[in-house]
Amino acid sequence: MSSRDGVQFTRWPEAFIRPGPERSGTWSYGHQFVAWHLVETASSYAPDGPNELSFYTAENFWLKPGTNMRRYTLRLDGFVSIQAPLSGGECLTQPITFEGSELRLNFASSIAGEIRVEIQNTDGSPLPGFALDDCEPIYGDTIDRTVVWRGSPDLAALAGQPVRLRFVLHDADLYAYRFFDPSEPDPDIPLHP
Repeated sequence: MSSRDGVQFTRWPEAFIRPGPERSGTWSYGHQFVAWHLVETASSYAPDGPNELSFYTAENFWLKPGTNMRRYTLRLDGFVSIQAPLSGGECLTQPITFEGSELRLNFASSIAGEIRVEIQNTDGSPLPGFALDDCEPIYGDTIDRTVVWRGSPDLAALAGQPVRLRFVLHDADLYAYRFFDPSEPDPDIPLHP
């Protein structure tokens, strides 16, 4: 169950976290009650890794001798993704208008996978210099990678006009995208003196 305003809630019938392999104290009523709020924490796998979201669940809630707590983690903005197998898949946005001069992705792919992005006009025709073949393949696993077409990430000339984004994925997950202006401070990255 989730809410953006704390007043209206959406509840899904599917499990977000499954109890995992059966072991003592699991698969019982009250298992995995999730604590209120997510907490942004430092990376658990690398000192220079990106922050992650941590949330805590109760285990053995109704059983003796007592309750255990377990921490789970997600990538930032990693709740859902557009996902495609190695054979490929596509997603086309509705027309959008953006500010900024770069497109950045939060994504994960296999070493053989990739994502490419085409920028189209509202009729679905690729804009010159931003066709799928102009986009350098993107692969890896990061929360903030800049998309590049023909060696340049610069989208300033397209800002303010309606466009559509065509994402083509192969063995990849696309979690989020954002437009960014590198000349302005990034509110998501702490500034250091």
